[in-house]
Amino acid sequence: MTPDAIEALFTRRDGTFLFARWGRPIVPVVFGVEEQTLPVIKGAIEAVVALAGHKMDEVDTELGANLMVFFCADWDEIGEVPHLERLIPELPELLVRLKGAGANQYRVFRFDEAGAIKAAFVFVRMDAHLQAVSAETLALSQAVQVIVLWSDTAFTEASALAVVNDKTILKPEIADVIRAAYDPVIPSVAQDASVAMRLAARVGRVS
Repeated sequence: MTPDAIEALFTRRDGTFLFARWGRPIVPVVFGVEEQTLPVIKGAIEAVVALAGHKMDEVDTELGANLMVFFCADWDEIGEVPHLERLIPELPELLVRLKGAGANQYRVFRFDEAGAIKAAFVFVRMDAHLQAVSAETLALSQAVQVIVLWSDTAFTEASALAVVNDKTILKPEIADVIRAAYDPVIPSVAQDASVAMRLAARVGRVS
């Protein structure tokens, strides 16, 4: 991964660069799936967190759970979740946009005073496309996309995942970036694209 390639992963559609990782242990909770699917989703989250060298916990002292994953058949179901608008005040307007765009997934991040990630809300609408994807692949994809604040265009052209011997895996180069992102020498948040060069240097060491 060259510095330019890494910079592109954190450069948004409007041209701004923003890198951020979690500043606290991750405490996930999953809604809207059958009980037998829960271990698959939580297992994927645990695997990606372990890859990053980050931590999970049983409870977040401020929020209880700080990674909330919602699965639904229709966006209107999200609007019916009790008290969710307290956590996401812009939820009604967001749901209108998602319905209008025909979107099947969306992520909302919240940040602490330093700018590191303190919470993430993942919304997945199980349309025909996602229903055709295995639970393992879908879970891994969502876990990867919340472990750091990727650009909104990071994986529009190429997925972070690959299929090897009929098994879906995280691409090694993306795994290397995730590991580098949690190296203690890398700041938890950066708006200067020069951090991409520092990440590239760390990728070279962890590859």
